[in-house]
Amino acid sequence: MKHDLFLYLAQRLTIVVTIAFLLSRHPAIRRFFAYQATTKRDILRISGIFGAISIIGTYAAVPIDGALANSRVIGPVLAGLLGGPWAGLGAGLIGGIHRWSLGGFTALACGISTVIEGLLGGLVRRYHPQPLTGFAALITGLMAETLQMLIILAVARPFEDAVELISHIALPMILVNASGIAIFVLMIQDLRAREEQASAGEAQKALQIATITAPMLRQGLNAKSARKVAQVVKNQTDLAAVALTSADQILAHVGLGEDHHLPGMPVRTEITREVLRNGVPVIATTKEEVQCSAPDCPLHSAIVVPLFSGNQTVGALKLYRARTLSVSLVDQELAKGLAHLFSTQLEIADLEKTARLKTVAEIRALQAQISPHFLFNALNTIASYVRTQPETARNLLIQLGDFFRKNLRDPVQFVTLADELQHIEAYLALEQARFEDRLQVVKDIDPQTLTCQVPPLLLQPLVENAIRHGLLPLRQGGTLTLRTCHVDDGTTITIADNGVGIPQTHIDLLLHKEKPPLTAITTGGIGVRNVHERLVTIYGPAYGLCIESSPGSGTCCTVRIPNQAPIPLTL
Repeated sequence: MKHDLFLYLAQRLTIVVTIAFLLSRHPAIRRFFAYQATTKRDILRISGIFGAISIIGTYAAVPIDGALANSRVIGPVLAGLLGGPWAGLGAGLIGGIHRWSLGGFTALACGISTVIEGLLGGLVRRYHPQPLTGFAALITGLMAETLQMLIILAVARPFEDAVELISHIALPMILVNASGIAIFVLMIQDLRAREEQASAGEAQKALQIATITAPMLRQGLNAKSARKVAQVVKNQTDLAAVALTSADQILAHVGLGEDHHLPGMPVRTEITREVLRNGVPVIATTKEEVQCSAPDCPLHSAIVVPLFSGNQTVGALKLYRARTLSVSLVDQELAKGLAHLFSTQLEIADLEKTARLKTVAEIRALQAQISPHFLFNALNTIASYVRTQPETARNLLIQLGDFFRKNLRDPVQFVTLADELQHIEAYLALEQARFEDRLQVVKDIDPQTLTCQVPPLLLQPLVENAIRHGLLPLRQGGTLTLRTCHVDDGTTITIADNGVGIPQTHIDLLLHKEKPPLTAITTGGIGVRNVHERLVTIYGPAYGLCIESSPGSGTCCTVRIPNQAPIPLTL
């Protein structure tokens, strides 16, 4: 008898497992087989799916001694193992109420045991957080079926019939159903392994997309960059549509529905507003949840993930599918991965914009630093030549105009060294006319260096500092030497004077990492420090200004420009 029951139950179990396997091929159901529940909606769906499996197990029963030997326990226990106590309770109620409705002297006992077995699976899930193994599932199944036998003995009447029934079904049901639960878990593990492989493929795909879209997002999140990014994502995936929004409007929509999801339209759907408001991904599994106002919209499910810059939500990425319940976990992982990578690029873009604004502000500060006294002194010098040397006065006026024209131009990030040297030429011409024999200038310019790209207003503060604070305090004046040299790793520029020198404490103050109070350094020192900080910001700490000096021995400032200049930043 027991041997035959083993065979019958094994056959029925094969039917249940086959049905479950076929169900697991459907993407919407595979999602719940392969992943644990994360939301209330997941719990309800798991309860429904495994409650149905429980009912199938009941109908695949073997009648014996006025009762049913079946595989009903598999559904509730698996629901609990996947979804926790509430999912196990839900599936248990579905399967238990159905079994009770069929009648028989064990109907009430089986109904109660089905609910309790679902709760047992849920408790194992709650207190066994590690990934469930086939062996752990087997032990859970043995415990659940043993508990069912005890409940039948405690509740079913007459007691003698219950004892007789248990003597026939206990061992076959305990072993077969526990094995069935273990087989299900092994199947789920296989599904998870496949999903993980798919997720790894999606992660690789996300990196490829990020590589392609990085230059696009370096310009920030706008209609133009969003359109390009959405097109790339659509081309690299099988998604029905891809959309990007800002904090208040649609920036781009590529794919199905682009005839009515138009760029420039305000964000209208509640799921997108919720994502922008809370900064948390939202999944829409039906057309109603997608909330498109167009009645014939072909988009029936979506995942919406936020895009961040720093801690601020600046937009949303939306991935659409054309079928209900078709957003898989792979889609979710792809969306989250892309959102993270896009957010990183947007944050970099904002940092670059900030750096650009800082650079512009520093150049404006240098432009504003030109002392009015320099203008007055230059004009007085020119006036002194007007009658005696009118041609010299004319040339000096041209130099003065050229100096201020270059000094007051709109800030740019890089100019050629030749252009920067022309600016210095104009400045030196005016200073030499003013101080005559007290200022000697020696130039040693390597022609190979003239095309080198350098930050604007790089040399003028250094030259001005050398003249005003190095040479002019000497009664006899001195010599300023300007030298450029091409080396293997870039260009070296030196500005040296044989003036009064600078104490080491003042050099340390100029090049100190922490910005000192403005009152702690002179106006000339502010310009030198500005040059140093810009070099460090653009090229890195290794390319900061180098100052060698000591009192009475002159000063030498060295600037190194690497061969590979950074990519210019744009607003």
